[in-house]
Parts: sequence; C-alpha cells; structure tokens
Amino acid sequence: MKVDMSLMNMIAGWKTAGDLIMVEQMPMFGGYCGGIEETAICDVAATLASYALMDCDIHLDGPIHIRWGTTTTRETLQIAAHSAAAIDLNTDLLLGNQYYTLAGPCTEMCLLETAAQAITDTASGRELISGAASSKGVVKDRTTGMEARMMGEAAISAAGMDIQEANAVLDNLVSLYERNFSRPPVGKRFQDCYDITSVTPSKEYLKVYEKAISTLNKCGLDI
Repeated sequence: MKVDMSLMNMIAGWKTAGDLIMVEQMPMFGGYCGGIEETAICDVAATLASYALMDCDIHLDGPIHIRWGTTTTRETLQIAAHSAAAIDLNTDLLLGNQYYTLAGPCTEMCLLETAAQAITDTASGRELISGAASSKGVVKDRTTGMEARMMGEAAISAAGMDIQEANAVLDNLVSLYERNFSRPPVGKRFQDCYDITSVTPSKEYLKVYEKAISTLNKCGLDI
C-alpha cells in the first residue's frame, strides 16, 4: 500500500503518452495482511487505490498464499472471489486476475488448479483472466498454451452459473488437488510436451487434458 514519487512520475509519463495502464497487485494471505477477511479488505483497498491514485484502466489481482506461493488454494480463491464480487457489485471497474498454479504443465493437477480459479473469477464478476503461470511462475520453460486453453474453456462453461452451484463444483474440485500441495507434480518443460516446430501439444498432453475435462465433468462443470 506504499508508492513513491518515481512511480507517480512514471504514471504521469504514461498518461501523457496516452497509454493504457494496468496495475498488478497481489496481496499475500498469511503475511502482513493477516487471514482471509483481512486480506480481502487489503485486496479491495489496493484495487481502489490503483484507480484513485494511479488512474489505471485495468486492475490485475491475484491473492497469493504465503506458504504455497500460488493463487489456487482454497483460501486465496475465497479472497479473490469476495473481493471481486464486492467491487463488481458497487463499481464499473475493470477487474482481472493472475494465475499461479503449484503443479507444472502436462499434469492434471495443473489444469484442475487453473479451472478452479477460472470458475471463481467468472462467477465473481471479473472481466479479465490472465495466465496461466504454471509451477508458480518461477521455473524456466514451465508454461504452455494448454493451461490458457483450460482457463478459457472453464470460464466459458462457468459463465452464468448460479453461485451455489459454482461453490459446490469448487468444493469438489479443490478437494481433489489440495491434498497434493506438499508434493505437487513437476510436469514437463514446454519443449518436452509440445512440438516446438508446429507449436502444438503432444499426444501425451492432449490425453492429460482430456482426463482433466472428464474430472471436471464429474465435479459438476459441464465443459
């Protein structure tokens, strides 16, 4: 919640140039913000500050779990959902969310994590989704287009879903992967699960994707 004059000078320059400004802020659950409720309050406050102080056009969120370093835990999904729903109900601000999964590409867990957040963001009124950064976004060559495909397909399938129905799907879904947080599958590098010449996913990754779709159907998402 702190800014300095160098940042304000950059913003002034961007506004003068007529640029679109996106401010990204990722409150940390379990850190200085505190628990779920306190982090949600900080999340809303930082979002409003991004528009009021920095005159941004888009705000990109992404509550992070202090232990796991991801946005897809049960707690961080709660924070993201309540914050977005509150802002969406009372403003016309453009809201986005960033995706950081614990598991790596070419694993079912990675795709299920991605789908869970896409359902959450769609049901809570966000206009934009951004991702996905697999393996917490910190491992080289561990992001592919298949995660983004899952993000889009899950969001489309969740559009218009009743909140109670979305909560039931999410409870089933998160329960499947959160048990593996202490030992998440590493997955494969982009060049090991894609044909890098044609930039298409491998047969193995397509099978993993279809398995994830089947799991999502069983959890109650008609995808």
